[in-house]
Amino acid sequence: MKVLHLDNNHPLLIQQLKEAGFENDENYSSSKEEVENIISEYHGIVIRSRFNIDKQFLDAASQLKFIARVGAGLESIDIPYAESKEVKLFSAPEGNRNAVGEHAIGMLLSLFNKLNKANAEVHEGLWNREANRGIELEGKTVGIIGYGNMGNAFSKILKGFDCKVICYDIKSDLGNDNATQVSLEELQKETDVLSLHTPWTPLTNKMINTEFISGFKKPFWLLNTARGKSVVTSDLVEALKNGKILGAGLDVLEYEKSSFETLFSESEMPAALMELLNFDNVLISPHIAGWTIESKIKLAQTIVDKITKNFKI
Repeated sequence: MKVLHLDNNHPLLIQQLKEAGFENDENYSSSKEEVENIISEYHGIVIRSRFNIDKQFLDAASQLKFIARVGAGLESIDIPYAESKEVKLFSAPEGNRNAVGEHAIGMLLSLFNKLNKANAEVHEGLWNREANRGIELEGKTVGIIGYGNMGNAFSKILKGFDCKVICYDIKSDLGNDNATQVSLEELQKETDVLSLHTPWTPLTNKMINTEFISGFKKPFWLLNTARGKSVVTSDLVEALKNGKILGAGLDVLEYEKSSFETLFSESEMPAALMELLNFDNVLISPHIAGWTIESKIKLAQTIVDKITKNFKI
């Protein structure tokens, strides 16, 4: 079987596929149109998020047996059409779930203890102790929306902090020893910290908006290590201004391109983002929650294992 690698990943991926009998070609620079001209030669493709795999691409891939995405989600692929053509789809949420969980807890503890603000002030020669008095996670209620691989990993880490953890998911019976599954209404009633661990779907697109935020009984802290388009930035800014949201840790932003490699879809910085950057109770990282040295290895290994399990050479 011939496999085309469209994004650069850990070397073990190609090495182990080669050892398993797969023929591997690498193409990290051609345009989508150029790849479509040669894709009929290949039985499998390995991608991250370089471009969308749409109907046109899938029609050109006449021999395609599988698409493997070295990442958690498959939103860049026309899933129904791929499945209609009996193309197997593999992703690797198991590979970076721990990295995402650790990043989320790091952001939360930094926000609670004002570490980013305090660090900046000390570098400026200021020693403001009282102004940087923090709060503790112990005794707080953390609400998780989306209780798959990422939500589970985060709740596992939270277990050592003596806080209450609840979760909401559109699927039932997902609660476990680390989190109690509740209704969305219950989650909005109890939550002190809200953490998103959902894929980008029509249901989650622009989910965190003014109406949704107003449904929470208490002011809360927001963490988003999932997908940027789930949070309406302008509504988040307004909630930060009026105190409905106490602070935010954001690894993803509404304005990212689908490749996740660049931030803006437009040439100018959106006004809401300019405002967001001025809050000292907001932490922003460049979509790196699942981007650790260890997760790069785990993601690649997960994909290799899934391909070789399903296709024997």
